[in-house]
Amino acid sequence: MKTASSLIAVALLLAACSKPETPAAPAAAETVAVEPAVAAVPPPTGPVTPSFDCAKAESEAETMVCADHGLAALDNRLAEVYAAELAKPAAAKDLAARQRGWVKGRDECWKADDKKLCVEEEYRTRIAELQINSPDAMAASAVGFRCDDNSKPFTMAYYNDLDDKPAVITFGNDQAVIFPQPAASGTQYGRKGITYLEHQGKATVDFYGIALECTPLPASSNL
Repeated sequence: MKTASSLIAVALLLAACSKPETPAAPAAAETVAVEPAVAAVPPPTGPVTPSFDCAKAESEAETMVCADHGLAALDNRLAEVYAAELAKPAAAKDLAARQRGWVKGRDECWKADDKKLCVEEEYRTRIAELQINSPDAMAASAVGFRCDDNSKPFTMAYYNDLDDKPAVITFGNDQAVIFPQPAASGTQYGRKGITYLEHQGKATVDFYGIALECTPLPASSNL
């Protein structure tokens, strides 16, 4: 079961970085607890070069990637995932165009307060999007919530089999890819501008400045 192609064009990163396209949460299921995860690619122990020629780096983001082992490792992982998706017979016809658009979005990180965090989140988000929207990708489990601001539907879709164990958070028509974060207790996800903490059956959410207190709906309500 693959994620609907019409949803991959949604762009959400509202803070310092420009919002990337994000997929919608698919069919619902019960809440899935996950362990906090680190970045998709562990920090390397030796020299790492990115997938492009650093002698030809043109943007501040590319220069930053060339100087940072962790970002270079993410760049290599993205190049690997993108090449694999592009080679699939059922790959989206506009995949290459979308990738070029992503490069332009990454290069906009020079405007961010935390440029490194912006570049890192751009890479992690793009890797997750490519994997989620792969033609042969399985649908994620999804959970609906009832929130104190119940004017818009709120859901979480979990992709625990992917590199970064990301989730797609949906509030009304807005979506974003978020990632597991260390938490003293409970389950926490986030990215710049979004925090999600679930503890003892309650979820506390900050969605780009909108504060929500939510409770997971019964499994039957998510069908």
